[in-house]
Amino acid sequence: MTPFRLYILGCGSALPTLRHYATSQVIELRGKQFMIDCGEGTQLQLRRSKINFNKIQAVFISHIHGDHCFGLIGMISTFGLQGRTAPLHVYSPKELEQMLTAQVSLFCPHLSFEVVFHSVDPNVQKVVFEDNSLTVETIPLEHRMPCCGYLFREKNTLPHIRRDMIDYLEIPVSQINNIKMGADWIKEDGTVVPNSELVTPADPPRSYAYCSDTRYIPTLHERLKNVDLLYHESTYGEDNLNRAETYWHSTARQAALVARDAGAKRLLLGHYSSRYQDENVLLEEARAVFKNTYLTDENDVFDI
Repeated sequence: MTPFRLYILGCGSALPTLRHYATSQVIELRGKQFMIDCGEGTQLQLRRSKINFNKIQAVFISHIHGDHCFGLIGMISTFGLQGRTAPLHVYSPKELEQMLTAQVSLFCPHLSFEVVFHSVDPNVQKVVFEDNSLTVETIPLEHRMPCCGYLFREKNTLPHIRRDMIDYLEIPVSQINNIKMGADWIKEDGTVVPNSELVTPADPPRSYAYCSDTRYIPTLHERLKNVDLLYHESTYGEDNLNRAETYWHSTARQAALVARDAGAKRLLLGHYSSRYQDENVLLEEARAVFKNTYLTDENDVFDI
């Protein structure tokens, strides 16, 4: 199965601490990399995670709070210093475009590559990116400003060739792609070997949902049905439920409710408030509702 990986670069919230960096993640699929949010310190975390800067094709920004985008202009500047030539695509609510354009003009007037801005509507669920490997669609969320998550869906792959049958029937290598596409094989005596005997089923497509800053949305699970891996902010525990409601954030228990109701396979917690010195209290709270829950930490890698 082709690797589909999530790299955690930062999982803290707005107030800087010595324990966690501001929010940033990288998704890797079929040799391509996509960044989700870009808080301060992202460049350092890319180094620590040994992620190749030049493989990042696009950055998806959830909303225009600094702990989710203050690292972007610094990273763009570094890309320029490295001599990048491939365009960098930035997907974000429209409010970022004017400021980012001004920053690039002021700090990076001689970039060797183009920064291409794509405005996304955080109020609708819509595919905003697609290539031959995956689609990325927005997930409307509810925060103090326009905010969306992102849902990464792997596209269907072709079935697997049965090498034993290929060798036994002496089928030429030139015909393998045709068989993967559904062709039967006709032997010299005219006997037809059905395609079902030549292949095994393709791996099921995988999915990852990133739910950034949001208050608890009882209907959110309807947009995330059967997702393989769900990251849902869990800034607070139930001991700070009033604070979560005031600042439009979620508790760990509420994140677990979304995962449970969505039928998710695994839940990741993150965006921790700096008031928690030990996030295990959040983990225990979530696992009481949804057992297959895990904490995130800087430089963690999760296979999807």
